[in-house]
Amino acid sequence: MFLNRVYHGITYLAVLIWEIIKATSDTAMRAVKGGDTIDPVVIDIKTDLTRPVSQALLANSITLTPGTLTIDIDSENQILKVAIIAPRSEEEVIPFEPYIKKMLE
Repeated sequence: MFLNRVYHGITYLAVLIWEIIKATSDTAMRAVKGGDTIDPVVIDIKTDLTRPVSQALLANSITLTPGTLTIDIDSENQILKVAIIAPRSEEEVIPFEPYIKKMLE
């Protein structure tokens, strides 16, 4: 059980680093192009995570990724309010949620 959580923790870190690299290049390209490529929006994301520590880790992971910022966490309703630099799907904003779930829930 413990080794399984460690494995998912390492996988989570690898996915987080990869997502940070992708988001950094995407945000840099949008900044260079400017104009219509930047269309900031605020979205509500429903999460499957039930523990506050898991939700906080997800919120911090989103904020670490360039071009996104977690504004609010509603732990009771499991909703994150996230500001993003351009419209994206929820799966693109929180690709590391399954790893956090397997690691901490």
